Amino acid sequence: MINLSAFIAFHARRTPDRCALKYRGEDISYAAFDCRIRQVGGWLATRGIGPGDVVAVLMKNSTAFLELLFATSHIGAVFLPINYRLSADEVGYIVSNSGARILMADEEFSGTAAGGAPVVLLNEAAQSNASLLAPDIAPAPMHVRQPRDLMRLMYTSGTTDRPKGVMLTYENMYWKSADQTVVLGVNAETRLLVVGPLYHVGALDLPGIAVLWHGGLLSIHRNFEPEQALAAIEAEKLNAAWFAPVMTTAILTCPARDSYDISSLRWVIGGGEKTPEARIRSFSEYFKNARYIDAYGLTETCGGDTFMEAGREIEKIGSIGRAIAHVEIEIRDDAGNPLPPGQNGEICLRGPKVTQGYWKDPGKTAAAFFGDWFRTGDIGYLDRDGFLYLTDRKKDMIISGGENIASSEVERVIYELPQVREVAVIGMPDERWGEKPVAVVVLGDGCTLDLADLAEHCRTRLAAFKVPKQLIIRDSLPRNPSGKVLKRVLRAELESQA
Repeated sequence: MINLSAFIAFHARRTPDRCALKYRGEDISYAAFDCRIRQVGGWLATRGIGPGDVVAVLMKNSTAFLELLFATSHIGAVFLPINYRLSADEVGYIVSNSGARILMADEEFSGTAAGGAPVVLLNEAAQSNASLLAPDIAPAPMHVRQPRDLMRLMYTSGTTDRPKGVMLTYENMYWKSADQTVVLGVNAETRLLVVGPLYHVGALDLPGIAVLWHGGLLSIHRNFEPEQALAAIEAEKLNAAWFAPVMTTAILTCPARDSYDISSLRWVIGGGEKTPEARIRSFSEYFKNARYIDAYGLTETCGGDTFMEAGREIEKIGSIGRAIAHVEIEIRDDAGNPLPPGQNGEICLRGPKVTQGYWKDPGKTAAAFFGDWFRTGDIGYLDRDGFLYLTDRKKDMIISGGENIASSEVERVIYELPQVREVAVIGMPDERWGEKPVAVVVLGDGCTLDLADLAEHCRTRLAAFKVPKQLIIRDSLPRNPSGKVLKRVLRAELESQA
């Protein structure tokens, strides 16, 4: 049995009273978690969901989120977590493109739960216990899955107009979990703080699933609040966490941070962007017993392809670590030729945790690989010891608060405005979010546009975090001889004027 529910059932038999999940003051044992998974699986089956069907969820962090994930696997269906910050148009596209058979949504997202699939809204009680949806339904039997069966779909912003559905199999997930176990020392005593959104690979996969695999504990927070996170570390003796960069900054600048005993924490994985040296040093000064582990990964690889090694942080500062056991890294030029150490090129990955490709899109799948090497679209180099350094993004991607924003997605929406002749959306440095999206616009003759009108238009079609935070009007955009906008040149010009 390779279903996710198999290892929950294993721990439920061996240590039924051991705590698996903490959420809003409730402890859920492995036995209770196992029962809920089977019950929710039975409810999904009564809704006509079977092997291979896609179950979409539009939910904040809760026990119900994980119950639905494991119940979907239990009956052989495919789990699709959706970023709850997206607009109705974006959610609708994902639900429709995926062919989801059902959309489970928290009540607060009823206004954006779109796409044509039947929608089931979860109230606060059901968010804490999804089995309340099906109190009188018989538990579902487990439907056997195989290593290369699809386990999860995750839609990621790309350089095209619409997001792409990343296909992740059981094989991907299990190799990921095995390698994280080795690198991080995950075991039954791992007590993980989960404050990142579970729709994201950081919160779910770094290393949430692996912790449950070993019989450890997840402390789930519906939203991230720095002081609540610190209080949980103290009260629950949590020893591990994943933080997006904006979360690390919020905790390090929290006015009440010295009121809490955070001595139990042993490591924190950073993710979403290259971590500034000053933030790593500030982290080490505050968390005396914990290691800040800079890492690199993608949705297409379940996250966590490299990790910084203990004791090498200062020697290799600026690096995002070395490859885990079953991931190979090569730096290649535009033609796909390997480059020597120290030379910048596209970061390419190979290994059993790498996606098979993109849902219903063989063209984009083919373009994403050099043979069996996945092209990340990121630029970097390897030193002679195999440590990876991230230097730029080849794709027009902005990372704001740990969220990926494809500039072309935002440009598509801005081009709908009749007064816009040309537009380029770029990421500019931001003290809080790392980067912010900035729209650089060339207007038509006699036209005007201000940031308020631009933002209002974008908010109806895009998630709030994708809406440009600054508008710059220019007479022209820098281009190469073939007409391509030179965004690197544009960024340099604007940074020099700041």
